[in-house]
Amino acid sequence: MAGFLSDDESYPCRVVVNHEEQYSLWPLDREIPDGWRDGGFQGARRDCLAHIDETWVDMRPKSLRAS
Repeated sequence: MAGFLSDDESYPCRVVVNHEEQYSLWPLDREIPDGWRDGGFQGARRDCLAHIDETWVDMRPKSLRAS
């Protein structure tokens, strides 16, 4: 079975967000790591990536956007 770090587009993931409002993917079956929170979207890897593409329009960290 292909793993999370492979190119398996159907791997179940969730979108996670850090304190700088930067987005990433995390395997659905693992605990969210410290410094990250649930981004409110989960599904197949491809769907999570599409959600990030639509949502994360300004790639600058929050601290840079605020200045």
